[in-house]
Amino acid sequence: MKFGPIPIEAAEGAVLAHATTAGERRFRKAHRLSAADVALLKASGVSRIVAAVLGVDDLGEDAAAQKIAESMVHRNVEANAAATGRVNLYARAAGIFTVNAAMIDAINAVDATITIATLAQHAPVENGQMVATVKIIPFAVASSLVDAVTKICGSGEIFAVNAYQPVRVGVIQTVLPGIKSSVLDKTLRVTEARLARSGGRLTTERRTPHEIEPVAAAAASLAADNDMVVIFGASAMSDFKDVVPAAIEKAGGTVIRAGMPVDPGNLLVLGTLAGKRVIGAPGCARSPKENGFDWVLDRLIAGLDVTAKDIAGMGVGGLLMEIPTRPQPREPLPAKAPLNVDIVLLAAGRSSRMGGPNKLMALFDGKPLVRRTAERALGSKASGTIIVTGHQHERVRAALAGLELTFADNPDFAEGLSTSLKAGIAHVGGDVAGAMIVLGDMPGVSSADLDRLIDAFRKAGGNSVVRASHDGRRGNPVLLPRSLFAAIAHLEGDTGARHLVEAGGLEVIDVEIGEGASVDVDTREALEDAGGVLQD
Repeated sequence: MKFGPIPIEAAEGAVLAHATTAGERRFRKAHRLSAADVALLKASGVSRIVAAVLGVDDLGEDAAAQKIAESMVHRNVEANAAATGRVNLYARAAGIFTVNAAMIDAINAVDATITIATLAQHAPVENGQMVATVKIIPFAVASSLVDAVTKICGSGEIFAVNAYQPVRVGVIQTVLPGIKSSVLDKTLRVTEARLARSGGRLTTERRTPHEIEPVAAAAASLAADNDMVVIFGASAMSDFKDVVPAAIEKAGGTVIRAGMPVDPGNLLVLGTLAGKRVIGAPGCARSPKENGFDWVLDRLIAGLDVTAKDIAGMGVGGLLMEIPTRPQPREPLPAKAPLNVDIVLLAAGRSSRMGGPNKLMALFDGKPLVRRTAERALGSKASGTIIVTGHQHERVRAALAGLELTFADNPDFAEGLSTSLKAGIAHVGGDVAGAMIVLGDMPGVSSADLDRLIDAFRKAGGNSVVRASHDGRRGNPVLLPRSLFAAIAHLEGDTGARHLVEAGGLEVIDVEIGEGASVDVDTREALEDAGGVLQD
């Protein structure tokens, strides 16, 4: 493939490197030019274009990505059709993701033009969640490179979603004087919920004294009628011969591992009894928050083996969270400055449903809507406001004269919302923890509403998605943590933040801000009802 500027006379069959306009016609990036396209461009005064010219042995980006995806061997995974050189692959079941890291590394080492990215090993996934993506970087690649990759793909299973299975679980809770029945009842509810999310079912509960003999007897009984036994000790394991591991051995079982390098979750015990798995749950498993117990339980319910070696290998990434109630808490971290949030204000759209006028120029109390929205963003606690312009960008800039804004022009605004998101995020500061995506056509959102979202984001530690809502229904704006910024680069077409929220797998916090979260002005009627006056 040859890439660079070429004369328009030699452009038939070439692939455009950039969006190009010829009169009223706009050609998108990656468009393959026909003879009629070349004639139109030439008639419009275009003499040279930047493009890719495919060689005889080249495969176009979509064909290459599709061929690689079709050569992969996987389970409970399906691929969508190639677009813009990308094929995304999705889970067909809820379960645990496993991947052959050596194969992925080998593919990515063939050539930088061909890439594949996946979720982490043993990541829990929901049905329909994206688990991997194949991306061809240039507009075309040599067929020989694609052949080298498909050969690797054909050598074995590259990844899989190991579907959760409807296992039956029996629970034992030991009792010591002073332990409240409410604690045991809550533990039972938390365990039922934990099992339900991954397809398991709690069948029986036994409460016994915190002693080896009764725990061993209960374990043997439950192992006979269930697929798995979970034991919650009234006192944490303090020795490898303590009640829970000793009871497993007393019942005729084997302790595979006592203790794990995951925190919280250090005091987990894993064993077998009558061919069934037995887990001595750590105390943190009484809480629904993620801990080492989840890592072991979910893998077992997905039908995966968990060995002592597997548990020993969980240390990297095993530091999950701090527990303030530790007998010897870690040293407190120094106080941090408030988490910075930038606002990305989207003002690049064509207002196509208005039939001509630009809705962002509509007057609200004598002021253009886009200026009113920008002033409210500047009046919030946000550290900066970035405004993305596109359609009538000079007119929009003029309406914003005098305001301390960062402008991000999006020449590709006609290709969809994703292009404006990319343009805005590219200008977010390096010290910013999150970006709030604010639509320019929502006149009911105030500075105070924006502050409520920022406050909720900071309170959650800057790791959650925060979304405005109205009467329990999701709305806008939405505040995205920095961990999702990289995913924005993979969006295509008219795809916005909602896709990231649904696919990101992060906690979503809904903040009720009232009717403003759901009122936009996409039509003349909606704009007039909101108090706006359209301008030519």
